[in-house]
Amino acid sequence: MVPLTRMKLLRLLLLAAMLALLLFISSLWLPQGGVRDCGGSWQPCLKFYRQTVRRTHPLLVPEEGAEAPPLIPECPGQSFQAGRLLQYLKSSLENADDVLLEPYLQSWDQLLKFMESLGTMVGFFSHKVKEKVVLIRELSLKRSLEAHGKRGPPDSSGLQIGANRSVRSMVEAELKDGVVDFSRRTDSGCRTLLRLHRSLLWLKLMLEGLAEGPDADGRYRTPGELSRAAYMVALAPHHPWVLRQAAEFVFLALPDRRYFLQLVCVRSQRKATPVLHAIINALALVHAQTQRILAEHDMLELP
Repeated sequence: MVPLTRMKLLRLLLLAAMLALLLFISSLWLPQGGVRDCGGSWQPCLKFYRQTVRRTHPLLVPEEGAEAPPLIPECPGQSFQAGRLLQYLKSSLENADDVLLEPYLQSWDQLLKFMESLGTMVGFFSHKVKEKVVLIRELSLKRSLEAHGKRGPPDSSGLQIGANRSVRSMVEAELKDGVVDFSRRTDSGCRTLLRLHRSLLWLKLMLEGLAEGPDADGRYRTPGELSRAAYMVALAPHHPWVLRQAAEFVFLALPDRRYFLQLVCVRSQRKATPVLHAIINALALVHAQTQRILAEHDMLELP
């Protein structure tokens, strides 16, 4: 009996040590203050982007006779707004062959708010995402300044010439300048975008699970189960063993399904499903468009 008790004690101590280490690391990663829309000190807007939508991606336009997408109201008392997320995602798809960079990053501003609404432990994921959003904005502004010494004149679309106005223009510019390294890690916009791209897939897969109905036994999968399954597909293949083990604590700490429904301002699964489907559809289009551009330039496995 004594050896068994000691073994249990050792396991508990090991678990407590791992949890304490994760909490310490997360505390270093957590943002100071809430995430705001672009324009704050840590994430200035890309000034060369004018927020007007002149066209809509053809796959986002409902077919004649099809059910219109749901109207998503503002949800008072919380920072994450599902309606704004959907608006930014659609705006990023203004060009049917590209992804506009600033609305793409504004989508991430909202997704960060979503992630940080889930509790302190999700800082394990959100801190790195935030760093990448900031880096891409900084690189885009730097390119604009280097090209003109100041903000350049707008072109016919209202965007600053020489700036990274879109995913495609950033990829092509960095390849031309020799910024992208296919053999070692660099702080290029393309490598940073690839990491965001993988995280977008993780969130999309998790939301798809939340939109699903119950299984044959009438049971809904928990957010922790859904997040773990999505993580194993989208992020785990690119993470070392230590991070994969630490991620398990995040999944255990996620709130229940009802909390997720409240984040999109609904009270039932029935009302949440069409809202989630609208967001998932837009996320899928943005992800597919980005995937296509990165694949065209063999950038899906940048180190």
